[in-house]
Amino acid sequence: MTVFTLTVPASAANIGPGFDSMGIALKRYLILHVRKSAHFEFIHDSSFLPTYIHYTDHFIYKVANQIATKYNKPLSPCQVVIKSNIPLARGLGSSASAILAGIELANQLCNLSLTARKKLNEATNIEGHPDNVTPTLFGGCVISTKSSAEHLDFIQIPQLNFESILYIPDLEVNTEDARKALPSYMSHKEAVYASSVSNLMVAALLKGNYSLAGQMMEKDLFHEPYRAKLIPHYDNIKSEAKRCGAYSTVISGAGPTMISFVPTGKGKSIAQHMKSIFPHYTVEAVNIDEKGLQIKY
Repeated sequence: MTVFTLTVPASAANIGPGFDSMGIALKRYLILHVRKSAHFEFIHDSSFLPTYIHYTDHFIYKVANQIATKYNKPLSPCQVVIKSNIPLARGLGSSASAILAGIELANQLCNLSLTARKKLNEATNIEGHPDNVTPTLFGGCVISTKSSAEHLDFIQIPQLNFESILYIPDLEVNTEDARKALPSYMSHKEAVYASSVSNLMVAALLKGNYSLAGQMMEKDLFHEPYRAKLIPHYDNIKSEAKRCGAYSTVISGAGPTMISFVPTGKGKSIAQHMKSIFPHYTVEAVNIDEKGLQIKY
């Protein structure tokens, strides 16, 4: 086994009306430094990582072992030093990043030679939906849909010419709790309108009309109106960011993190201003990651 490093980006999913189907990879990372060892050892070098008692309880090991078992291969013992600046349960795809890290760990340790498509299918089956795992794997902005356990369609939107700002509060929102906030059904009329908003948002992004895309992002009916109450200062953050020139501000994933999309070159100045208004939030200008999961030997 060769010494290697896995770098896996964070992601923001949904982006307003792209519910459970759209996501953007962000330049916050889960990083695994892996080397051969006589036994398994996971060493955490970050306050963002959860505690564990035994390596068999480690989430990344569990995923790696699940994949190795599926392909009837033994996992070679190794030491894994993990760094991360992706906070847990904040709507930044921490579980998707960990799942892909586990899949790639098994891929490397077991010499599985998994294709990108196979990694994506495995990750989506574990995660349950593709909106975070597709951009995390491929980078950039990706729209995807899963029609069966073995079939998933996706397309990457060409490089987007805007910057983003994260607003990360010091509280967690469990994904299941966020899903419980959603209605069990929508009327046909509501569904048609919500779908048209999503369609127009994507068309505007492809045309580079970020002002229109931002307007559509903030017209979501699938989840934002129901989850807004779970997020402190939701309305205030949106209105102040808009006043500063943001195209839009939406919930990242299931929240409670929010994300603004702003004109290129204005990210740092707007983030600095927003931090002064919301000092209890971690406010940070962050660029889109265009590379996705990376392996360095």
